[in-house]
Amino acid sequence: MPLFEYKVVPAPAKGTKAKGVKSPEGRFALSVEELLNEMAALGWEFQRAELLPSEEKSGLASTTVNWRNLLVFRRLLDVAQPPLEGDADDLPPAARPLPGPMAPPDPRAEAPPVAAPRPISEETRDPQISAPTGQAEDSSDLPPFASNRNGDAHSDADTNDAEVPDRSKT
Repeated sequence: MPLFEYKVVPAPAKGTKAKGVKSPEGRFALSVEELLNEMAALGWEFQRAELLPSEEKSGLASTTVNWRNLLVFRRLLDVAQPPLEGDADDLPPAARPLPGPMAPPDPRAEAPPVAAPRPISEETRDPQISAPTGQAEDSSDLPPFASNRNGDAHSDADTNDAEVPDRSKT
């Protein structure tokens, strides 16, 4: 299977003035023709024209999408095709990887055995969430916001016992 190298260039945006070419369409066609011939002289084969979105900044925080016309070219690579199957022994000596700090590990080398993690030395204990059965809850252990004015532990049943004067009679 042949390997290709690709090149993408922007399509011309304006036509080129030339003798005998009067219309804008003719000038634009001449620009495209000159670009195609120039690339062909360098060994590039035209493949296709593409219209692709390009997201660009337009100010400090906003972006806009601009559509770009691109021309795609390709040419054959002169590189020998790499072997699809086999291992490093099938490669010529110059192409074998050299051992060293940056060389990838040899897949044929045996990996060292993996040791199991050490057991946990102490048994973990969960914190006590409620008072053990048979012991009364001591309100002195509670923070001040958790008790009412009498020093009793606050519960949903507690209400505000303060008398509110009736101001409707004044």
